[in-house]
Amino acid sequence: MVSSAFRLERCPLDEAALRDALGVPRIARLDVGASSNHAPLWRKLDVIASTASTNADVAAAAADGAQEGLVLIAEHQQAGKGRHDRKWISPPHAGLEFSVLLRPRVPMRSWGWLPLLAGIALAQALDVHCPTPVRLKWPNDLLLGVAPRKTAGILATMVPKPDPAIVVGIGVNVNTEPAELPSVQATSLGIESGRAVDRAAVLLDLLSQLEAWYERWQCHDADANACGMREVYRQRCHTLGKRVTLRLLNGSSLVGQAIDVDGTGRLMVANDSDLVPVAAGDVIKVG
Repeated sequence: MVSSAFRLERCPLDEAALRDALGVPRIARLDVGASSNHAPLWRKLDVIASTASTNADVAAAAADGAQEGLVLIAEHQQAGKGRHDRKWISPPHAGLEFSVLLRPRVPMRSWGWLPLLAGIALAQALDVHCPTPVRLKWPNDLLLGVAPRKTAGILATMVPKPDPAIVVGIGVNVNTEPAELPSVQATSLGIESGRAVDRAAVLLDLLSQLEAWYERWQCHDADANACGMREVYRQRCHTLGKRVTLRLLNGSSLVGQAIDVDGTGRLMVANDSDLVPVAAGDVIKVG
């Protein structure tokens, strides 16, 4: 039985406190010219009561020339989406729904690793807030518990013009109660830990991990092997070593053994006759 204290402790996020914790007011005044490689990443943070989609809002800001490091958090999303336009629904003040704006200094052909990078950062951030195992489901879901259930999702949106950018949206079930979850295959940090969880602490830990991995990845010229990201992802990935069924973008299905994640972030699947690299798809069955 989950305590009703989760609902009682659903307080709004304190925008000023979050900005202070990240040093955003100071960061916003920095010159982003020659010293940008050494400046903190997060330059602007806004908390809004409600919006249709933080990804759409940040993508529009990117198209208007917004600087890298924008963080937009919504206490409620009216039309939040995951991959393949699936709805992401969460009660106000129960979870975290936010998007960040990145403008990587590496070739765009390497940007496919960014959703996986965000997954690693999220998993490591949640380690300190959850007593149960934290695992990743390729390519963009985070699972909690001994019998893993979905707790978070990641959606990356490309903004090609005028200057290429990528928006990474993250949704986390923090203090969501069982009756509020979309299915029995979902869970929340509160459910797994048996207590209400501080959303602000989770957010700050995640942004810290995301910044660290993002800079490490860029400093190694987006080489997932050299920066250690590929090995960390392999260790966290619940999908690897299991028989999986994938729905591919063309509507077809692929069944086989998930063998590895390659240097570009593709899932390597061994079927009856071949080793198939999958750059984009949906794992609809594991085991």
